[in-house]
Amino acid sequence: MVSPSSFPPANKRLGQNFLIDPNIVRKIVATAELTPEQTVLEIGPGRGILTEALSRAAGRVVAIEIDPLLHRLLQERQTEWPNVELVCEDVLKFELGELPAGTIVVANLPYYISTPLLFRLLDHRTHFPRLVLMLQDEVADRLVAKPGSADYGVLSVMVQYAAHITKAFNVSAQCFRPRPEVGSAVVLLRTKEQTVLRPEEEPAFAAFVKASFAHRRKTLINSLRDEGYDHQLMAKMLSEMGMSPTTRAETLALDQFIALTERMNQGDSRLN
Repeated sequence: MVSPSSFPPANKRLGQNFLIDPNIVRKIVATAELTPEQTVLEIGPGRGILTEALSRAAGRVVAIEIDPLLHRLLQERQTEWPNVELVCEDVLKFELGELPAGTIVVANLPYYISTPLLFRLLDHRTHFPRLVLMLQDEVADRLVAKPGSADYGVLSVMVQYAAHITKAFNVSAQCFRPRPEVGSAVVLLRTKEQTVLRPEEEPAFAAFVKASFAHRRKTLINSLRDEGYDHQLMAKMLSEMGMSPTTRAETLALDQFIALTERMNQGDSRLN
């Protein structure tokens, strides 16, 4: 058994805040609904408090740790976790497609890469039916935000397109060492087996959503115009859908963004 005093101090550059509360660990594992037959992808095992619990609940755990010092010390506990595969790698470069379909993601995401990593995981959502993620509280609020709220934006629309999201519970900053300056929350994402748009249409959808929110103080049509979309065509599309020309992106529901994308794909809406 490796003593906690043997671990190096938290690396601020890597955004390390180590979970220390065993009750939160139990709640995370319960939220993941693991079975002994399942594979788990754990991102950022840190000092191993969650890894240990996952190894007891799942058949196989692939734990990716970017910090070579932590990775080496975790390897010293390998005999305690015979079903844990420790990988020293940047998860943004790890080949997620090599994991078996049905893998459950359980992770305390580093705040500084949470958004790009979340998008990358959802790009491989056919592999991951469930994701249980610890995030900065304000990021969790953006994931579950509804149209018309201040938190609603690109992240809300794109993630809700790919998954059904529940904010499971909040986590106090006191549950970490060192203590972060912000609170955290655990969210449960159940990825959608089928989405409305075809895979080849999704890049256009993502670009359209980003352009819609690019200038939040402007109307939707003006924001799109400034991002290179044909103003007259977009005005025609909004009119045909019974939407006011003063509509703003933050008032549109997910299905409206999808419907606009489908109409847009029927013609060339961008300027040459």
